[in-house]
Amino acid sequence: MLSRRLIQAAATRTASAKTVTMIPGDGVGPELMASVKSVFKAAQVPVDFEEISLSELQNLDDAAHFDNAVESIKRNGVCLMGHITAGQQEGVTLSTSFKLRVALDCYANVCRVKSLEGLKTRHTNLDFVIIREQTEGEYKALEHEPIPGVVEALKIITREKSERIAKFAFDFALREGRQKVTCVHKANIMKKADGMFLRTFREVAKDYPMIEANDLIVDNTCMQMVSNPHQFDVMVMPNLYGNIIDNLAAGLVGGAGIVPGECYSTANCIFETGARHPFAQAVGKNIANPTAMLLTSANMLDHMSMPQHGDRIRKAVMKTVRAGKTRTFDMGGYSTTQQFSANVAQNLGHIY
Repeated sequence: MLSRRLIQAAATRTASAKTVTMIPGDGVGPELMASVKSVFKAAQVPVDFEEISLSELQNLDDAAHFDNAVESIKRNGVCLMGHITAGQQEGVTLSTSFKLRVALDCYANVCRVKSLEGLKTRHTNLDFVIIREQTEGEYKALEHEPIPGVVEALKIITREKSERIAKFAFDFALREGRQKVTCVHKANIMKKADGMFLRTFREVAKDYPMIEANDLIVDNTCMQMVSNPHQFDVMVMPNLYGNIIDNLAAGLVGGAGIVPGECYSTANCIFETGARHPFAQAVGKNIANPTAMLLTSANMLDHMSMPQHGDRIRKAVMKTVRAGKTRTFDMGGYSTTQQFSANVAQNLGHIY
């Protein structure tokens, strides 16, 4: 029988726990969330998850499910989300994940690209950040077919949101002690849309003389990233380029299962992996790599003013990767998702 002191302590922990919205998403998302739950439990993290189902593939993207998700995130302020795969339904234009970010005005996506000690890749000691505006651009899905066989797709770039994301990038660089911000664009061809994005970036840069600012055309950026990625520090770009660059960057440090990410609005934050992939072919096979989601959850705890818990989980993940004894298939090993998660739990060390 529990003593009165233990009962009171348990009640106190429950009362002081913070609630986070959890959207497992599609593909291996639910398996990755199970990994987070198991590690949080082992680390005694005072977080309760409010789980919300949202999926286009499972027809859980109707108004009721969508409104529940938006309401939950607004109430809790923080969300841990798996990838929501965009369906191919006839007549559906905007993806559910895009609509969710727009509804919450989560305009700034941050992808943290960093080499992990113990994981061999072509380049070493990489450490840069990709920031993209993610409420407009081609993802507005404004397409029409004026005549059969001809489709016109509109790309939306506004000065207001270009200025906002540029300021976010420079403020991020200042806050995290970064030295340079690079604007990625295609202003040589899209002179009005990307031209305005670039001009706005240059105007904002004048307010941050302590930060080096430069720009690169997106195709040259891709070449530079695979040949000399160490030149990059903070990168800022429109929506579509960011999606492509995120994935390219993830490949530099070990793949989609490695890179954490997050999305910010002025009031809410969604934490998700930096490279968004459902890894559908791995569903139910217990082979998905939980590294990116665990690192994402650690960053989430930092954001929630729980840095001691975030740092503890982050160090446990790093120790697991560095040791190299427990690796999932994409990392060159044969360990299962559950085995990797259990190893992280074992490496948590003492409780603060």
